[in-house]
Amino acid sequence: MDNLKEWKKQQRQQLIAARESVAEDLHRQWSGAISAFLKQGLAQPQHMTIGIYWPFRGEYDPRPLAAHFLQQGATLALPEVIEKNKPLCFREWLPDMPMKAGAYGIPVPDSSPIVRLDAVIIPMVGFDPQGYRLGYGSGYYDRTLATYERQPLTIGVAFELQRLPNIHPQAHDISMHFVITEAGIFQTREHHLFPALTLQNSGSGSHQQ
Repeated sequence: MDNLKEWKKQQRQQLIAARESVAEDLHRQWSGAISAFLKQGLAQPQHMTIGIYWPFRGEYDPRPLAAHFLQQGATLALPEVIEKNKPLCFREWLPDMPMKAGAYGIPVPDSSPIVRLDAVIIPMVGFDPQGYRLGYGSGYYDRTLATYERQPLTIGVAFELQRLPNIHPQAHDISMHFVITEAGIFQTREHHLFPALTLQNSGSGSHQQ
């Protein structure tokens, strides 16, 4: 495709605008469905360190699930941009923890321990039927995942209105093991998304719980 960078920029603008324009009650309904699928899929999170995120510009908000996962024995972590064009670090997070303003004004834990992840819930601006994610264009998640010898379980979350026919992935793009929308859980197998019931057993064997 000619001028792929410009095409992705336009797609980001359109998808973020569409997401931000979703009515509050509909956003709440879709988010509730995604939360239910995350609980279903990660039914045994004991002893897992799970990366989540602080929502930005109409994204699904994973924070209401914090109490559930913590009660189940999981450790939660939030990403921090340490330096431009470098991998993210994930810091342990609890809902009552002191926070500070990070990159883009997004709150990050204030000096909590840096942890390594067993699973990570990743926001998506867009996604395609191959399980590839369109992000904000900075490449932070791709660089972070590339630092892991054993890949954490990657769970991309978005609304169905963010589904694209093709995001035209490049060599550095890493497909999600799973995608969750308000329509269900989808597993990436052989470069296609298929309906799934849990967030286990993607077939690669590299990230099974």
